[in-house]
Amino acid sequence: MAYYKKSILAVLFCGLIFSFAPAEVGKSEELVLNPDLSSVRQGGMPDNWTAWNPVFKKSAFVIRPTPNGLMFEAPGRPYAVGGVFQHIKNIKGGQPYLIKATCRLQNIPDPYRSVYIRVNWTKAGKRMHPAGMLVRGPVLDGQIADFEDVLIAPEEADGAKITMDIRWPHGGTVLLKRVRMHPTTAPKPRKVKIGTVYLRPSRSTTENNLNLFCKQIDDAGKLGLDIVCLGEAITSVGTKTKATDCAELIPGPTSKKLGNAARKNRIWVVAGIYERDGDHIYNTAILLDRNGKVAGKYRKIHLPRGEWKDGVTPGDSYPVFQTDFGTIAIQICYDWFFPESTAIFALQGAEIVFAPTWGNTLPDKDGQVNGESTFRVRARDNGVYMVPSVYSGNSLIIDPMGKILTSSKGKKGIFWAEVDLNARERLLWVGYWRSIGPRHRMAGTYAPLLKYPDKPTY
Repeated sequence: MAYYKKSILAVLFCGLIFSFAPAEVGKSEELVLNPDLSSVRQGGMPDNWTAWNPVFKKSAFVIRPTPNGLMFEAPGRPYAVGGVFQHIKNIKGGQPYLIKATCRLQNIPDPYRSVYIRVNWTKAGKRMHPAGMLVRGPVLDGQIADFEDVLIAPEEADGAKITMDIRWPHGGTVLLKRVRMHPTTAPKPRKVKIGTVYLRPSRSTTENNLNLFCKQIDDAGKLGLDIVCLGEAITSVGTKTKATDCAELIPGPTSKKLGNAARKNRIWVVAGIYERDGDHIYNTAILLDRNGKVAGKYRKIHLPRGEWKDGVTPGDSYPVFQTDFGTIAIQICYDWFFPESTAIFALQGAEIVFAPTWGNTLPDKDGQVNGESTFRVRARDNGVYMVPSVYSGNSLIIDPMGKILTSSKGKKGIFWAEVDLNARERLLWVGYWRSIGPRHRMAGTYAPLLKYPDKPTY
């Protein structure tokens, strides 16, 4: 199940906002010269466009104009690279620009990996960032691939270089049909108030635990938070109750009581409980929407010895959930030891990963990486916010660059941060990682990850 609300999705950071429904302006403001590549100069290239080719000439495309656009072919060269570019003048710093491009792809096995539209902002003819920003896309409709984004020019920019990059066609062809760029208006920020809880009951009961955690939901509501993450197995922690004793159906009594608190406070809630489903018990985290309804659940996949010896069954899927502020995912405790889980969530579009966690987020000690650094690396690796709620260490909110936005610092209660899910930071040389990382993955080489080793690895 998933609760969602239609909204404009946009991206904003020192030069980037993207929107699925940007404002259009008059054709007279078009900045790309020869945008349909229809005017061809002597020598075969479209007017105002320049080809780029690799240093190693045997890896170059054959580029030729056609009545329908500019064709890129590389027969016998599966790893060909190349493209075209144009320098754009009269850029105004701080102005949002709509960039749109359309091409036709034929037999390109991995379009997202192979075809890019890139914008480099310039000042006095020099690039302001080595990598520039990628335009969102391609979005495929049969053989037609569309790119569309709104990018904000940095304040000091006076020009831009717009480029189509193509790599590794593996026998396919690309026909560039049009590229356009003109001023537009900027979508609004997408701000979200995220909360996490640090609370570890002791000498308690299941009923008392629920009251304590419902109080945390009430406190989060008073702060006006959009979502709050509670801990793992909240009906068991600090009690003598075992998983087999407190496991229940979902929906069930616990989800109902937590749901009442969520509805009263108009807040989304992530909470870990033990679930009973037929002959199975799962370590599960539920997602409750602002109406208190169960909007989804995640079953813990990676089980430590203490759980599988008790007979807990592992989950087998990595769901993501649509909320009224963005796309989220949930993992539970031991899952964070395995980088694959967070990577899968990110590849499915998760922007925030919540992590009800019994174990620790302790800082590094004696030069050894501990939980805090591991969570920060998971955020940085995947360009997502990580939000652990723990019983040992500190509950944290970590941004996509791996920076700790808030920490419980040994105190109990609610800890929160307001973030803009449209904000995007760029790494110094690589660029905006959420757009770069998934494209640069070499999925075809990862087969060893899909099987167990046939001999000891130590």
